[in-house]
Amino acid sequence: MSLAIDQEIVAKFDVPGPRYTSYPTAPVWSTDVNAAVYAEKLAAFGRTRGKTLSLYIHIPFCRSLCAYCGCSVVIRKKDERFADEYIEYLFKEMDLVHLALGGRPRVRQLHWGGGTPTFLNEAQIERLYKGTLKYFDVDPAGEVAIEIDPRTIDRSKVQKLRALGFNRVSIGVQDFNEEVQKEVNRRQPYSVVKELNDWCREPGFASVNFDLIYGLPRQTPESFSATVEQVVALRPDRVALYSFAYVPWLKRHQRKIDASLLPSGEAKLDIFLRARERFLESGYKAIAMDHFALADDELAKAFEAGTLYRNFMGYTVKPADEYIGVGVTSIGFLENTYVQNAKALPAYYAALDAGRLAVERGKVLTDDDRARQWTIHSLMCRFRIDKRDFQKEFHADFDRYFQDEQAHIRRCVQDGLLRVQNGSLEVCDAGKLFIRNICMGFDHYLKQKDALTRFSRTV
Repeated sequence: MSLAIDQEIVAKFDVPGPRYTSYPTAPVWSTDVNAAVYAEKLAAFGRTRGKTLSLYIHIPFCRSLCAYCGCSVVIRKKDERFADEYIEYLFKEMDLVHLALGGRPRVRQLHWGGGTPTFLNEAQIERLYKGTLKYFDVDPAGEVAIEIDPRTIDRSKVQKLRALGFNRVSIGVQDFNEEVQKEVNRRQPYSVVKELNDWCREPGFASVNFDLIYGLPRQTPESFSATVEQVVALRPDRVALYSFAYVPWLKRHQRKIDASLLPSGEAKLDIFLRARERFLESGYKAIAMDHFALADDELAKAFEAGTLYRNFMGYTVKPADEYIGVGVTSIGFLENTYVQNAKALPAYYAALDAGRLAVERGKVLTDDDRARQWTIHSLMCRFRIDKRDFQKEFHADFDRYFQDEQAHIRRCVQDGLLRVQNGSLEVCDAGKLFIRNICMGFDHYLKQKDALTRFSRTV
């Protein structure tokens, strides 16, 4: 990708906008989707044959709060009782889900996220993993992944994860620069990550992923380039290069960040482009918006095959049609319905103590939602829209269906973001940088008043 980035381009496209880990996005979900609706959707899924399932388990606990964090976390220095209690409630929820499904479904993808899943000690990890198997038939040949904070793990715990059946790990790196780490309250030396990477290679995990964040306070193109060099030297199979979502109006702890220390929009794009170029030089393939993978990794193969998928965990292969979320604030999607659990532990516990699923809100997709979801997903994951595929999927002519969006499409073409080619819309190199801006033109809900006020900026 060769693209000159200047202040004029940044000013034109640097606007608030969704990341499209879902469509419709979470701000438009409502409490109309409750425990009863979720139970009906689970039962409907349980009656079907041939559908495959992913399972996400949320562990909310962290020992300290990172200033950049946008996740739902609960800070606990270290007290095993909190985790033991939480695991009991996870099993209560799994039991209710199991009853609604009417069986023990096959799970093609299992992911533990957080928070910090490795906050749990070895005994708790084993208890939760084996307890999950009572309710879900986890495919040992599928993707079994866990997120790791390098500060909460040792060699023995790594070996325990592999022995239980985890085959993929995602390591939170963010940035190796000490000044940046200090600003975001995330101090972990390069040596700690290198040691963890070595430990993960010993038992033969199928894939080791590094998570990085660009746009943090005190980051510069030069300082982050040094981090990228260190990452390249460790040779992870995948790299997720996330843009920092600065939303202090939503995440109060981000107010501790001195906004004057954040890189400008122009500098932030430069950081990304330099990192991208270095990863490509080092044998990685660029995967959609912000991921990189070695050529023989499944993520790279899925991107080439057009089977890449995007959800609340970012880009992933699509081993399953639908997914269930378990734990506080977890999100699931099945039977064309998004479901999110209560965000606070007391509310989550109270619902389960009352014998009901801990659903707080969700969204049942309309036919129009599904058409727009398909379109935005195609852009985010494949950088193209095949109008013939849209016709087959929805029995409608793409241009007629999106008649009101034709002006947006023309503007994207004029701006060099899109090109029309052989019955399809193809994303240009510039459009790959501003893919969120392209998708926003197909988002029906952004037409509502103040719809953009909750989102981070696209640059």
